[in-house]
Amino acid sequence: MIWQGHSPSIEVIARLAKAFEVSVDYLLGEGLNASYDKEMIKRLDELESLPEEEKRRIFEYIDLIIRDYKTKKNYGK
Repeated sequence: MIWQGHSPSIEVIARLAKAFEVSVDYLLGEGLNASYDKEMIKRLDELESLPEEEKRRIFEYIDLIIRDYKTKKNYGK
């Protein structure tokens, strides 16, 4: 996007982020969320709203999948 020598105001950036349903960090390509795609950010936001017990179960499952992936990668299927 060309701003002809001017940077957009923070209000404009915030409105764009809201319109695209992403964080300002994501829109600017900086910060923790910048490397995640839109669906990943949406899932992380939804995860944050879950009860602690549900989060724990999800993290255990994620850890299991990551462990299995690393094992397969290191030992070749």
